Amino acid sequence: MDFKVIGTSQTRWDAEAKVTGKAEYTRDIPMHNLLHGKVVRSKIAHGRVINYNLEEALKVPGVIKILTADDVPDYPYSTAGHPHRLDVTVQDKKDTNIFTRRVRYYGDAIGAVIAETELAAEEAINKVIVEYEEWPFYLTPKEALMDGAKEIHDGTGNLLGDTKNETGNVDKAFKDAKYIFEDEYHTQTVQHCHMETMVAYGYQDVDKRWVCISSTQIPHICRHILGDAFNMPFGKFRVIKPFIGGGFGNKQDIVIEPMVMAMSMAVGGKPVVLELTREELFATSRVRHAIDYKMKIAIDENYIITGIDMEAISQNGGYTSHGHAVALVGEECAHLLYNVPNFRGHSKTVYTNTAAAGAMRGYGTPQAAFALNSLVGKAARELGIDQLEFQIKNVPRSGETSYGTNVKFFTNELAECLIVGKDKFEWNKKIEYNNKFNKENIDRKRGLGVGTLIYASNTKPHSPTIENSGCRLVLNQDGSVKMMIGATEIGQGSDTVLAQMVAEILGIDYDKVYADKITDTDVAPFDPGSFASRQTYVSGMAVKKASEELKEKILVSYKLFYPIYKEIDLDIIDNNIVLKKSGEFIESLADFSLRTYYDMHKGNCLTSDVSIVCNTTAYSGTATLVNVEVDTKTGKIEILDILNVHDSGKIINPILASGQVEGGMAMGIAYGLGEEMLYDQKTGKPLNNNLLDYKIPTCMDVPDLQVGFVEPNDPTGPFGNKSLGEPPLCTPAPAISNAVANAIGIEMKSIPLTPQKVLEALTK
Repeated sequence: MDFKVIGTSQTRWDAEAKVTGKAEYTRDIPMHNLLHGKVVRSKIAHGRVINYNLEEALKVPGVIKILTADDVPDYPYSTAGHPHRLDVTVQDKKDTNIFTRRVRYYGDAIGAVIAETELAAEEAINKVIVEYEEWPFYLTPKEALMDGAKEIHDGTGNLLGDTKNETGNVDKAFKDAKYIFEDEYHTQTVQHCHMETMVAYGYQDVDKRWVCISSTQIPHICRHILGDAFNMPFGKFRVIKPFIGGGFGNKQDIVIEPMVMAMSMAVGGKPVVLELTREELFATSRVRHAIDYKMKIAIDENYIITGIDMEAISQNGGYTSHGHAVALVGEECAHLLYNVPNFRGHSKTVYTNTAAAGAMRGYGTPQAAFALNSLVGKAARELGIDQLEFQIKNVPRSGETSYGTNVKFFTNELAECLIVGKDKFEWNKKIEYNNKFNKENIDRKRGLGVGTLIYASNTKPHSPTIENSGCRLVLNQDGSVKMMIGATEIGQGSDTVLAQMVAEILGIDYDKVYADKITDTDVAPFDPGSFASRQTYVSGMAVKKASEELKEKILVSYKLFYPIYKEIDLDIIDNNIVLKKSGEFIESLADFSLRTYYDMHKGNCLTSDVSIVCNTTAYSGTATLVNVEVDTKTGKIEILDILNVHDSGKIINPILASGQVEGGMAMGIAYGLGEEMLYDQKTGKPLNNNLLDYKIPTCMDVPDLQVGFVEPNDPTGPFGNKSLGEPPLCTPAPAISNAVANAIGIEMKSIPLTPQKVLEALTK
C-alpha cells in the first residue's frame, strides 16, 4: 500500500520545545505556596523500626510536619504498573506501604519531612533519630534461600515465585540429540539512569479532589494505585503527566506518588513536591533483575536445535513490584527465539534485601537473550560452524506457529535480518581480516559475534491483563485536528507517529494534527500507558479506528450539506474534499470545517471518540552483529563495528525509528560492558548509587552505530507495524560476549565484561 505520511521522517512536534528549553517538565511547573517533602530512609538493610525521635528534627526552622509510618494510611498496595485484574488470583501482590516500620532494604522509606524549603527538609531528615531492631540481611538469592534465613516477607520463605513450564518431550529431545551443550550464566543488577529523576507534586484542588502531577509512564494506572493506597475511590484522584525526561520502565512503578499525596493530605491539601536525588533514584526506585541461568540445548545431526532446558533464579529485591512476571517473560523469550518443540523452563524469583527490581526496557528478555545466545554461540564455536549461519538455520520463519505461545508468526523475518546484516556488515570479509590480524598480533585479538531476539508487540498472550486503548479526535474550525490519547509520550516519539497515522487516514498534512503536551486522566481517554513496546501497535489501532470514524463523519456530513453528492463517493486528499474516482477538487476541508461549526441549520461539530481491545500480538525480530578488539594485556574491549537490523514491520517514521534503535544499542552496549549496581557486603548499603561511580558510556564512549530495517507488512498491525522500542537493547550484550569469545577463545559467562573480568579469564 502506498502511503503519503506513513513511512516519512516527519519532525517531532515537540522537538523544538525540548531543544530550546521551552518544554515544561514536572519540576518546571510553577506552584504557589509550594512546600517541599523529603523521605526519611532506613540506615539498615533489614529489620524493624522500634522508635522515632523527632525532637531535634522538629526544631529545624521551616519544618512544617514530620510523618512516620504511624501517621499514614495502612493499606498495602502494589506499585507495579499493570492494568487492574478483576480476577484476584492473578492480581499483583500488594506488599508496599506508603511508609513502613518493617525495613526490607537499605534506604527503605520509613517517614518524611514537610518543610518550607528543600534545604530545611534535607536538614531535618538527617536529624530524625531512629532506633532499629536489626536482622540478618541477604544480598543474593542464594543467601536469602539458605536454611533458617529470616523472611523478608512473612510466610514466603523469601520465595516470591517458583514455576515450571514444559512443552513437548524435553527428556526425549536430549536423549535423541547428536550434540548437547550446557553452561551457567549470570546477568547483573543495573539502573535505568533516565535524565529526569522521579518527581511529583501533590495537592487538593478546588473540587476537593486530589491532584498528582507526576513524571509517570502510567497516569491512568497511577490513579488506580493511589486509590488502593488510600482506600479511596479512583475518581477522587486526578493524575497529570507533563513532558517526561525518560523512564525506561522505572516510571512504570508508582514509587513516590503515594508518598507525596500523603504529605499533602497531612498539611490540609497544600501543594507539596517530592523529587528524588540521583542517589535516591539508584538506591530506592527500581532496578533490572539480576538473573542466574543454567542453560542446556539439544542439537540434532543437521545442526537444528531441538530442545531447550533452562533454569532461572531471579533477584527481586525487597518488594514484589513486577515480580515473577519478569523471569517468565525471559522464559518466553528463550522459547520464541528458536521455536523449539521441546522446551522446559524452571524459574524462581527470590526476595533479597536490595532495591526492588521492576520493569526495565526489555523486561526479562535482555537477561535470557544473553544466556541463550551465549550458549548457542558456544555450540557453534565448538562444532566448528559459523555462528551467523547457525542462527539463520535455527530462527523461525513467517508462517510458523510458536510452540510456546501458540501465536502464528504472520511475519517473522529474523532470518532475513541476519542475511541482510551479513551483507551490510561484510561478515565474511571481516572473518578473513580478523584471522589475518590475529595471526599477526599477540597482544590484541579480534572477533565477531551475533545476538538475536524475537519480541512481542504488547503484553499478549502471556499477561492476564486487558490490552486496550482509546483515542479522541476533534475536527477544528480550520480543518486541523486535535488528537487526545491516553498513550503516554515519554520521549520515544509516540505522539508523533500516532499523529502521522491520523494525518494519513484523514488525508491532511501531518502538521495539522495537534497532540497534547500533557496526559491528564480527567481528559485523556483510557490507555494503560507506555510499556511493552505496545503504543504504535495497540494505541495505533485506537488512533486508526478514530481516524476512520472521523473521516466517515466528515464525508457523510458533507453529503448532508450538499445532497447532490449523496450517491457519489468522496474522499479527502491533501486537505481538500474531492471526488474519489477522479480526484477533482470540490472544497477545502478548512472551509467546510468552519461551516460545520457555524451553519445555522446544519452545523454539527464533528468528533470521534473510540476505545479498542487488542487481542492479537505480532513478533518483531532483532539481530546484532559486532566486531570487537580485545587488548589481552589489559582486558579492554573496543567495539570496532556494530550493526542492528530489525524486522519491525512497516516503519512509520524512519528517523525516529533509527533514533530508537541507536538509543537502545547504546544502552545494550553499556549493559554488556560496564554497568552494575554494587552493594556493601557488611551493611547492605549501595556503593555506587551515583553517576560518578556507576559507569555508563558518554557520547565519547559509544562507537558509531549502524542501523538497518527489514519491512514486512504485518497483517495484525494497524499499518503493518510491529514493536521496536525495547528490542534494540536486548541483543548487543550477547553479541559482544560472543565476539569476545571468538577473539580470545574463552567463553564469557557473565556481564558486564569489564577489563578486570576479561583479564581474569585470560590469566586463569
